[in-house]
Amino acid sequence: MLLMTQEDGEMDSLVRKRIRALRVAQGWSLEELAARARISQSTLSRIENGRRRLALDQLVTLARALDTSLDQLVETDTDDVITSPAIDAAHGLMRWPIKAEPGMTVVRQRMTDPPPDNPSRMRAHPGREWLVVLSGTAVLLLGNRRLRIETNQAAEFPTMLPHAIGAEGGPCEILGIFDRDARRGHQREDKNDDRSGPGA
Repeated sequence: MLLMTQEDGEMDSLVRKRIRALRVAQGWSLEELAARARISQSTLSRIENGRRRLALDQLVTLARALDTSLDQLVETDTDDVITSPAIDAAHGLMRWPIKAEPGMTVVRQRMTDPPPDNPSRMRAHPGREWLVVLSGTAVLLLGNRRLRIETNQAAEFPTMLPHAIGAEGGPCEILGIFDRDARRGHQREDKNDDRSGPGA
């Protein structure tokens, strides 16, 4: 007979709760998920309620039906839930890596200067960026366009378009998400021109 440790029991309970939560998030009844996973509704009900042993083959089938992976279904690594930022005081930045998406970074930045008047100071590099204005008003120069972004508004764009961002009418604060290519593009430019203002 196999003895279940407390840790195993917590894992078992977590997986069952996760199956139910994913099913509910999709808006599916027990019957709908059972049909997608090709198992009986009563079997699924007993799995969710802890009255049936979790079998690996059923977990694989359920993960597939729930459009996730077995690894994600049984994932328990929660040691590094909280992350402190890396602070770049020279550019007024705080950066956080996104662990689930290596190469992606979240950046918080306070800006006081308007965007550059000189189009040659606009940046272009591979990647994609998303930003939201936390406070104040930002101006995004994007190609030939000049866009005002108010508090709580967001912008998303491919960074192959020449772009620059700055504040309008006083300081503003933005939170941006940079993919791997966009982050590398800004790191290279910051090394080449230490006077460079914040990029979008």
